[in-house]
Amino acid sequence: MKIKKNQNLFQKLRSNFLTGLVLITPIVLTIYLLWGAINFIDDKVVPWLPNKYNPSTYLGKDIPGLGVLTFLIFTTIIGMVTKGFFGRQLIKFWESLVDRTPVFRSIYNAVKQIAETVFTKSDQTFKSACLVEYPRKGIWVIAFVSTVTKGEILKKINKDEILTVFVPTTPNPTSGFLLFVPRKDVIMLNMTVENAAKLVISAGLVVPEYEEKSNLIKNDQHESCN
Repeated sequence: MKIKKNQNLFQKLRSNFLTGLVLITPIVLTIYLLWGAINFIDDKVVPWLPNKYNPSTYLGKDIPGLGVLTFLIFTTIIGMVTKGFFGRQLIKFWESLVDRTPVFRSIYNAVKQIAETVFTKSDQTFKSACLVEYPRKGIWVIAFVSTVTKGEILKKINKDEILTVFVPTTPNPTSGFLLFVPRKDVIMLNMTVENAAKLVISAGLVVPEYEEKSNLIKNDQHESCN
């Protein structure tokens, strides 16, 4: 009996420890990563500040986050300037110089496209999540619908309607495969793009809650009647 009690006590302690670990780990890692990012930006930005504009010169000690604040203010000012006529002309002149530099041009355009996709709100985002059979029939993968295929690709395929979909890799969804799939072969998902991305990144461990739309409609109608 004592052995069983000791085993039960050990199992409870182990369960409590694992529960606490699951809760604490994301918090600690988030704080650690944020603090590391702040220190990294501070180390790169603060040395560029003139001493007379650096509060650390007068206080006698470093101020955490000063580099981040300086970077935010500087970036905001740059954004304000580039929205004006003079700023737009300056950007056009700069990009015309970049277009004449072969290697630098490729890197700059790639980074610019990624930055515009990540940081700006536009229609150039994934429309929805879906399922497609890949790499062969009977095997399904999660994909993201980019747009309806147009232009030369649509004419060459010669189908009624083709969807351009992106199949991400796991656990790094930034790489993957671009497919052009007939709409009839695509199964659209109710889950959001964000939830589908979580499913991919977690290798299928984080599964979003699912409730059929028909059931939701019935429940809404029942509640409205009551």
